[in-house]
Formats: sequence, structure tokens, C-alpha cells
Amino acid sequence: MGVEIELRHLRYFVAVADAGSLTVAAQRKLFTSQPSLSRQIRDLEDEVGAQLLTRSARGIELTPAGRAFLDQARSVLSQVETAADAARGIAHPAKPCFVMGFLTNHELTWMPEAFRILRDELPNIDVMISSQYSPPLANALVKGTVDAAFLRREQGFPELAFRHLVKEPLVVVLPSDHRLAALKAISPEDLVGETFVTVSDTAPVLRVVIDNYLKQSGINITPDHEADHLAMGMSLIASTRGVGLLPAYAQNFLPSSVTSRPLRGDTPTIDLVLGYKKSNKSPILKLLLSRLDKLVARASNNTR
Repeated sequence: MGVEIELRHLRYFVAVADAGSLTVAAQRKLFTSQPSLSRQIRDLEDEVGAQLLTRSARGIELTPAGRAFLDQARSVLSQVETAADAARGIAHPAKPCFVMGFLTNHELTWMPEAFRILRDELPNIDVMISSQYSPPLANALVKGTVDAAFLRREQGFPELAFRHLVKEPLVVVLPSDHRLAALKAISPEDLVGETFVTVSDTAPVLRVVIDNYLKQSGINITPDHEADHLAMGMSLIASTRGVGLLPAYAQNFLPSSVTSRPLRGDTPTIDLVLGYKKSNKSPILKLLLSRLDKLVARASNNTR
């Protein structure tokens, strides 16, 4: 005698076995009525030719036949899902995924053009974004969770390669009504005696550039405050009426209470680079690296 069991019967049976109750399975898992579910289970038992469940006031219990059937039912459902996944994978192959990292607050300049270059030439890819401080981005590149990142030239990562993008000049950031704001350019000597806000070790490369510049200028400044990120730096400068040195990109995010002025004389700069793991053989990465000149030109035009 042939047995005609439908997949829904198996799903209903497994749901009831897991819930331990026809009522719970009907209302919370299958969203059907309890009488309808009971009929489905009876139909299944008729097809199998054995009682699978016993019903009592405490709920349901599996018979020995039911326990044996449950294991096989789970296996069948798992195989069906595996087969469905395989079919979907053939019919709708997954798009290649490329993860780009951006030093926080640099997305405004670099993300649109990087997206445009990749999407123009590789429209059928998924691009994911990670925005972090520079050291975590370098770690993500090493771990392989990020394919390419716009970051600082971090030290201590021999697995990484860096391609130069731009040199960012440092500018003085200060309250809009500060006395030094009346100057067209500010000398390092003008900073002596002012409340000085610098960056914390969340930006170690930038901190070294700032410290070296002050030292080479022959002035001794002990920072009064350290900022973990740009918004915190702006807030500290505004609230303490202090001054700070930041890369020029920060000018895109100044509130009305804070302004910037160029430095007089030899202006310190900090490199922005594209970093990637040397062993990464992604063809998408290869394309991006081959288009860096175009990327830099487009991003530079957008900042003028």
C-alpha cells in the first residue's frame, strides 16, 4: 500500500512534538486552529498506519512509533531544505561581496566616488561599509573582515600594503570668536598659553604628527584635553575656548561656534592611504587598485 504523506504533515507533526501541545503548536507556531491541526495529525497517523501521539490533559506524548517517526521526519525536512537551498543557489547565484572600510568622517569625500567606480564596472556586486577608527580598520584588514580601507598608514602591520591617496594639511581649529580667529594664518608660537585640545590614542598616527610638529617648532605645549573623536574635539574646543590641530577634512564638520585657520610656515600633513592585505586576491580589490588615480582625481574635484 502506497503512503501519501505531504510535507505539511511532517512540519505539523514536528511542531506539535516540539511544543508538547496541540494547542500551543496551533496558536504560536502554525497559526491555525487546534481542531484543524488535530485533523491533520490524524490524517498523518492514518497514512503511516500507526499511532504517533497520545493525548492527555497534560498535553501530548510521543509513542515509540512517534519517536522513531520524529527522527526521520526531521531528516526529511532537513533534506528538503538543503535541496531548496541548492536550487535557489543555482537559480539566483549570490553576488560577490566586497567590504570597504572608511576612517570615520572620511565617508563624505571618498565613499560616493569609490561606489561609483565599482558599480560602473561591476554592477552585480554587493558592497558593504565599515566605518571605524584607523587602528581597528587595520586589524579588520588583517583578519579579512574588510577588503580595502581608507585609513592612516598604521605601523606594526607587515601583512598590509598601503597605497598613498592624499596628504591632508593640518589646520588650527578654534572658537569662532576666539582672538586668534582674527588672524588669516596662525603661527605655532600663537598657540602657547592657550588651552590645547589634542587627539587621544584612538588616532595614534595623527597624535604623532601633531606632537612632532609642536616639537620641531620649538614650542612646549602640554595638552589640556584629549578627544577620542571629531565631535568630542569640537565640543571640547567650544566649551573650553581651547585650540586644536586637526586634518583639513575636519572643516567639513565644523559647527557655527567653531572655525579653522591655516598654519603659517611649513604646514604639517598626514597621509590618507588605501590599505589592503597583501594576500587578498579579490578581483574587485584588483579593479579598485587599478582605478586609484581616477578615484583621487574625482574626490579632489568634489572638495574644491
